[in-house]
Amino acid sequence: MAIRIGILGYGNLGKGVECAIKQNQDIELAAIFTRRNPESITPKTTGTPVINTADINNWVNKIDVMILCGGSATDLPEQTPKYAELFNVIDSFDTHAKIPEHFNNVDKSAQAGKKTAIISVGWDPGLFSLNRMYANAILPNGNDYTFWGKGVSQGHSDAIRRVKGVKDAKQYTIPVDNALKSVRNGENPDLTTRQKHTRECFVVLEQGADPEKVEQEIKTMPNYFADYDTTVHFISEEELIKNHSKIPHGGFVLRSGKTGWNNENSHIIEYSLKLDSNPEFTSSVLVAYARAAYRLNKEGSYGCKTVFDIAPAYLSSKSGAELRAHML
Repeated sequence: MAIRIGILGYGNLGKGVECAIKQNQDIELAAIFTRRNPESITPKTTGTPVINTADINNWVNKIDVMILCGGSATDLPEQTPKYAELFNVIDSFDTHAKIPEHFNNVDKSAQAGKKTAIISVGWDPGLFSLNRMYANAILPNGNDYTFWGKGVSQGHSDAIRRVKGVKDAKQYTIPVDNALKSVRNGENPDLTTRQKHTRECFVVLEQGADPEKVEQEIKTMPNYFADYDTTVHFISEEELIKNHSKIPHGGFVLRSGKTGWNNENSHIIEYSLKLDSNPEFTSSVLVAYARAAYRLNKEGSYGCKTVFDIAPAYLSSKSGAELRAHML
């Protein structure tokens, strides 16, 4: 019997989850839940019911895992604890500083409802987190480095679009080549925020907007651009659509460490991703962890968990025997 998945939220991430489900034979899409008018949504999967979230309680026994596809700023802090008491849930909460608080809130709900919740699933936090942890355990004497990009930062792009005079925009986060090379060479550099990444912005102006004023406001924006070397390009709407309509991303996790009695040998661990579609890749990770949540709940393992708590075999549709024969 296939694992029945519910998708809550049908934006880029929710649509990606639907695509990922299609590629997993042991998983099926049971329903899509939305705060919008259900009639405004046409799923790619024929016959999939689209339900308003007001009626979500009617689906408690018809969904094995609910994948929450809302945003980390306002949606998930409210939704994940709320629905973790009713369903096994997965989310992609990515506000790193608030993960401990989010974990505690979700754990209370999931324990109360005897459900299994896995939070902060994706590639960072998620797969990058796992690689940082593995590398730290293996090379305790060393330094961690994480580089993001080249890729579109959706949060930074949204921040630019809030600037007065901006009609549309995309922002790319780009690792600084010399910094990355220094880490790969085992030089263990101490890098500032500015030394690790640059930001490149492609901006479509509203008619009559002052480009100099807009550029200055972008470059001095605290928490987003002020700490980085930022380049702003003003382009036409047609060029933005033609050359910047996709949502690529990726990055690198590295640990530079020493072994030997006198630390005489150097080692570099590196993990990297290059993604054509950030939301579709993140969705694929969510679906794999939905399989894990379903299995763990069947075993009576309740409460909130992160990627650190999940054994790799729980993610795979293959049996233990198949994994040992073909992947070990």
